Amino acid sequence: MWIAAGGVVALVLLCVGAGFLGTAAPQTRHTNYRSAVGAQQPNGVMTLSGVDIAYTDSGGSGPVLLCLHAIGHGARDFEDLSRRLSPQYRVVALDFPGQGRSGPDGEPASATRYAGLLAQFIERLDLRSVTLLGNSIGGATAIRYAHKHPERVRALVLCDTGGLGEPTAISRIFIQGFVQFFAAGRRGAFWYPWAFDRYYRKVLLADSAREERERIVRSAYEIAPVLEQAWRSFARADENLLPLLPDVRCPVFLAWARQDFVLPLKSAEPYFSRFRRYHVETFDGGHAAFLEDADRFEGALRAFLQATASDEH
Repeated sequence: MWIAAGGVVALVLLCVGAGFLGTAAPQTRHTNYRSAVGAQQPNGVMTLSGVDIAYTDSGGSGPVLLCLHAIGHGARDFEDLSRRLSPQYRVVALDFPGQGRSGPDGEPASATRYAGLLAQFIERLDLRSVTLLGNSIGGATAIRYAHKHPERVRALVLCDTGGLGEPTAISRIFIQGFVQFFAAGRRGAFWYPWAFDRYYRKVLLADSAREERERIVRSAYEIAPVLEQAWRSFARADENLLPLLPDVRCPVFLAWARQDFVLPLKSAEPYFSRFRRYHVETFDGGHAAFLEDADRFEGALRAFLQATASDEH
């Protein structure tokens, strides 16, 4: 099951109902808030399939860690992690289309679409051996890329990744509720920023993630279209990752936030064993351990990266 029922889900459904019953007054559109979530002082902008993709690159000759953010987030999620790991590791992070400082995309958001763009990005940077760190849809993107390009991927670090479960009739109802919620935001429903703020207080729980959460909430109207598109994709059979997992050859580190209500551990955990080589650790937080439990996450990540490096020798 993709998501768990709870107070926030009830709030979303209630707001959607209210939006249908009343008029959703168009709101002033702000087009600068999402850039604050994206690549700060980007190293470059790369045009891939007509989409301008902003990215950061810490540089150096160390092993490459390429970071992929959750839907509606951006490369700034990984600023602190990059500072912690550089210069021992070369940390690269990009903004997915329509998020952060990247341009809009003519194709709807999905892990499949993002994996195609990621393949071009890795090819253009000539990255021969990467560890992919993906959060939520970023994790799903990483799995898809690793499945198709095993020769390029040293390891996967999956943080609260979507697609690890069998969609059910109940989960589809909840997904549709969120689709309608984000669609209301796209239309400019007056109540949407307030409801989105309440929702995100449950997504990123820790005080250490407060500043990033507030930046995301300020961009609520701007990112509503990609959130709507991504959540539509979550219900599609072709976005289910389970058939791919046994063919992922590289080591996999599953780093899960214990309080995640969107992608709860108990729903995903039964499917972890479908990976050939995997390691699981849990952390405090709601959806992104690298933001919410940064010290513990750094230690666990370093241990995993060192172990995978040893395996190659």
